[in-house]
Amino acid sequence: MKELIEKINAEIAAFQKDAEAQLEKGNKAAGTRARKASLELTKLLKEFRKLSIESAK
Repeated sequence: MKELIEKINAEIAAFQKDAEAQLEKGNKAAGTRARKASLELTKLLKEFRKLSIESAK
């Protein structure tokens, strides 16, 4: 579970960096990377939810 949380934090950091680059500098490639990171975050958060529910039982 700890590794999963570290992956989520790393992906959030990557998303923030790329989203800011797109917003502030108009960097289209950074926007693409931010969208990719958001998809990966979705997968990781679903996995976290699954593991969290299992550990609560």
